[in-house]
Amino acid sequence: MDTNLSIDERVEDLLSRMTDEEKVGQMLQVSYNMLSPEDYEKYQNLGIGSFLHVLGEDTEKIRQKAANTRLSIPPLFGIDAIHGHCLLNGATVFPSQLAMSSSFNRELIYEMGKATALEVAADGLDWTFSPVLCLARDLRWGRVNETFGEDSYLAGELGKAIIEGYEYDNNIIACAKHYLAYGEATGGRDAYDSEVTERKIREVFLPPFKKAADSGCGSVMTAYGSIDSQPITASKRLLREILKEEIGFDGFIVTDWENVRSLMTNQHVTDNLTDASKLAVEAGNDMSMNTHEFYECMLSLIRDSKIDINFINDAVRRILRVKFKLGLFDNKQRPDRSVIACKEHKELNHKLARESLVLLKNNGTLPLKGDIKKIAVIGPNADDVRAQYGDWTFFSHPVPKENVTPKTDYYTVLRGMNEIFGKDNIVYNKGCDIFGEENYIDKAVSIAKDSDAIVCVIGDCLAQNGEYRDRANLELSGYQKELIEKLVNTKKPVIAVLVNCKPLCISYLKDKCSAIIEMFNGGDFGGLAVAELIKGMFNPSGKLSISFPQHSAQTPCYYNQYTGWHGGQYVDLNKGNVYTFGDGLSYSEFKYSNLRLSKTTASADDIIKISVDVTNNGDMDGKETVMLFVNDVVSSILTPTKELKGFEKVFIKAGDTKTVTIKLPIKELSIVTPDLKYVVESGEFEIMVGRNTHEYLSKILTVK
Repeated sequence: MDTNLSIDERVEDLLSRMTDEEKVGQMLQVSYNMLSPEDYEKYQNLGIGSFLHVLGEDTEKIRQKAANTRLSIPPLFGIDAIHGHCLLNGATVFPSQLAMSSSFNRELIYEMGKATALEVAADGLDWTFSPVLCLARDLRWGRVNETFGEDSYLAGELGKAIIEGYEYDNNIIACAKHYLAYGEATGGRDAYDSEVTERKIREVFLPPFKKAADSGCGSVMTAYGSIDSQPITASKRLLREILKEEIGFDGFIVTDWENVRSLMTNQHVTDNLTDASKLAVEAGNDMSMNTHEFYECMLSLIRDSKIDINFINDAVRRILRVKFKLGLFDNKQRPDRSVIACKEHKELNHKLARESLVLLKNNGTLPLKGDIKKIAVIGPNADDVRAQYGDWTFFSHPVPKENVTPKTDYYTVLRGMNEIFGKDNIVYNKGCDIFGEENYIDKAVSIAKDSDAIVCVIGDCLAQNGEYRDRANLELSGYQKELIEKLVNTKKPVIAVLVNCKPLCISYLKDKCSAIIEMFNGGDFGGLAVAELIKGMFNPSGKLSISFPQHSAQTPCYYNQYTGWHGGQYVDLNKGNVYTFGDGLSYSEFKYSNLRLSKTTASADDIIKISVDVTNNGDMDGKETVMLFVNDVVSSILTPTKELKGFEKVFIKAGDTKTVTIKLPIKELSIVTPDLKYVVESGEFEIMVGRNTHEYLSKILTVK
């Protein structure tokens, strides 16, 4: 093939020479670890378009087999590299998406994407099923930990950053998922029906995917569920009309695991796989993940003239375009395997772990003072790397593994405390298990009484999170609350550290503990970063990307809600959340002043600059995330009381003042009308700039 041709020319040349069997083969992805030896041989000979769950040297064997097929079309290898190349034991495990979103640091997340892409590509792979652009607005949902939190704007910005990192230098392609409104399933029930309108979709759930498409994201994955009772996999409106035609997404769409089969077995919109395959392709899906019968079903549809061949050609064209872009036809040069868990990636991981921590409470206990000599480290998650890693690592996928030891260096909180404070100064007891099978509380309290301070590490575990693991009760499970209560009763300062996949109900901790540190799932260096924060070796800067309820039944409790609720609170709960989006303390005090707008009156086509002076009044240099919120004072439809429309993270030396400027395109103030038009209405908008949703300065902007 002439390599001097453009990618589109090469695609058209190859497509013109392909048989129907070769085209349909490109549209199928199969899971390597679930194939029998006979099927493995069969699908290689067919020239299947993609394999998943293949690692290392096995990729090269399959590539060589593909090179011997008639047209030598290389396969595309996909993997769930959700927060690092985590399915490979020995690769870098970064903080989970939920954890890293607390950093509000686009640059670090971009670099994390680049590092992950290098490790994935070095292992012979081409494609990560990340980022997750679902919104975690119902905390009962099992997959909260995979998201960038509850806010659409933040998810879009961080998603854009990580996509550009993944796809830098065409090492791999990203996959924005799960399209669409998957996390909004009724009752937080994973893969269930989402009762949302198209207007709501356009207002809340579509914008992050629009940013992904604009960033050149190579692929999008359809969600398991349905919207208004129509399976997303079969929605021509959502996939073909909105995503491909309206938004202009030019990558390819892959179904989630067995989505084509699910149309028959779970959602019952058809009683056979041939019709299911037809529905999926006509709707706009280009590749079927792991429904093996899809291959024969599509060929029968083509033979019987029951499907327009243009749908097939469009799908294959999109898949081939990505393969050419990645250089798979041109003896792609891959990074050396020495990049996997290399020194530079560990250093980046350490930085991200530090910035992902959120200091939620501090009564002056932290950093620990010099008179603190002996520290009790207690709790079920103090030395549990499985809980600290969270979901989507070699522990849990592609098949769960109980007895496996990480091959790379990692720090639990216990190891971090031993290293930073000296092992002779640390005493440890587990205290209890997450589920309460074992109870060592009396022993834990005994060593706590003989200590100067207590670090209690609690939270949840993998069994309480992930697919098939939605959770109705968000309270601390087992004996954890009893453990905390008895430690508080010792009258020693208690520093609670949360290692958890989602927000839990922690009102008691807020009332009684001396300090609270939220880690979520901190990856390899989470425990070290916690110990360094407690010691005062860096200034914490993380802020919550998600809100914490007082009670399980208070969900959803996301910050950007409407007015109009009679009373504004439940009669049996105090008003508000335990902690809300944007909350997070520093060892410095940042003062905001002199808010100004480049224009106080603007039109829909304008871009205004919003500036504020931020002073670090503390004794430590530190980073501060400056947040811009907007409230449409009077609008023709309900709008939230405040919505994030911009943020900047800045480093400010102790005693210094920096002017922070955020640009606001007035088009960002548009509403989606009931007839699905995007309109910037004239009137007043409250512009709020501050450190969170409740500490800010404000001015009025008038839009003509």
